[in-house]
Amino acid sequence: MVAEVKCNRIGVRLHGGLSPARCLELGAAAEANGFTSVWFAENPFHRGVLPAVSALAATTSQIRIGIGVVNPYNRHPALIAMEFGALDELSDGRAVLGLGAGIAAQVRRMGFDYRPLAALRDSIDILRGLLRGDNVTYQGRAFSVDGVALGFRPPRPDMPIYAASMGDRSLELCGRLADGLIVSNMCPPAYSERAICIVQSSAAAAQRAPLDIVQYVPCVARADRREACRVAKGVIGEMLSAFWPVNADWPAIRETIVALSGIPKTDVVGALERLRRGEPPVKVLDDRFVAAFAIAGDARDCQAAAERYRRAGVNELVLTFAGGQPLVDMAYLGAALNGANRASAPRP
Repeated sequence: MVAEVKCNRIGVRLHGGLSPARCLELGAAAEANGFTSVWFAENPFHRGVLPAVSALAATTSQIRIGIGVVNPYNRHPALIAMEFGALDELSDGRAVLGLGAGIAAQVRRMGFDYRPLAALRDSIDILRGLLRGDNVTYQGRAFSVDGVALGFRPPRPDMPIYAASMGDRSLELCGRLADGLIVSNMCPPAYSERAICIVQSSAAAAQRAPLDIVQYVPCVARADRREACRVAKGVIGEMLSAFWPVNADWPAIRETIVALSGIPKTDVVGALERLRRGEPPVKVLDDRFVAAFAIAGDARDCQAAAERYRRAGVNELVLTFAGGQPLVDMAYLGAALNGANRASAPRP
């Protein structure tokens, strides 16, 4: 028997490393298994997500469809408004737009001057006007438009815009301008709690409603707890090895994440060096890394891990089902989610 998992909102994360056909298969399974959303991560030089997003929007009817994130260097804000206004039509108002400033090294490789705060602020301001149906003239530090209006009226002039932010100034900007915050993978619950406090305080100071908080977390959910944790260590090893150099331009963010992970920095740096030498993650990483950076184990373990994020202020967990059998793991956790939903439903 599968233990019930009592969760508010649990989504599934897909990404450009998967083919559009595979994304469509996994997205359909997410809806069938009772998950609340599918979020698509797009990274420069990988597959663009719009083909998969559009296909899923056309073949599902209930699940919320989030794009998290696109960046305005790959797509000018005017193009984002064109594409996502049309996506909102196709999905019948189920689309959520996630914006980020991109990764500095990748943006510079495309010849752009990287200005993350200006890029995020300019993009949100331009998008708000275009999606409302305005004729927009805007002169920004990163992006500008001159007398631009969409040639159609998007179905929702208030289409929600979420921001992926990590640094303190970016979090404050998110609170002032965005409708939601997307917290990245590799952010432990204590880091999320700190980030959410900054965002919500900024929103309150601007006399805005609290933001919706979405958190990405890798997940291995299996009845065999030991197997799930073993697989999760392999996933974390790959993510940690990629995360550390990608965020080299943001040492303060790395330091904050490590400080709030509950793992001494010397242990994290030592683990990274051993992983770099090719040692297997299952020998390098202990259970502290699983607790800090993943949701893993059986359904009850996943419930306990999810509760830590909820206590931190997260409204929706978005899980990357990693470890080679996402359909099986998704069905296993989905059965627990559905059981909890039935148990909490009001009696007639």
